[in-house]
Amino acid sequence: MATEVTLDELADVIEHGGYVLDVREDHEWSEGHVPNAHHIPMNEVGNQLDKLDDGARIFIICRSGVRSMTVANYLEAQGYDVVSVAGGTDGWASSGRELSFEASL
Repeated sequence: MATEVTLDELADVIEHGGYVLDVREDHEWSEGHVPNAHHIPMNEVGNQLDKLDDGARIFIICRSGVRSMTVANYLEAQGYDVVSVAGGTDGWASSGRELSFEASL
């Protein structure tokens, strides 16, 4: 089972250019996401593995942490180095951190 990281750990990863994957649906993504995140909706991840950065740890985020853990477990089984972000985008926003509205990277 994949491990979880805190929002503080995620903030450090974002600051240092780490790879963050947001697996929420398109409409959720357009409502705001953590800075510098990449976007692939949960149900499309299996078909878009070629878009993942498989040379580094992947920090997976969703709205609250449930979908990200599901995707993290799937990708871990595929051999990726992944963690799920506890608290998700809702927790990020609730903690006073800013959301981005830029297009997917």
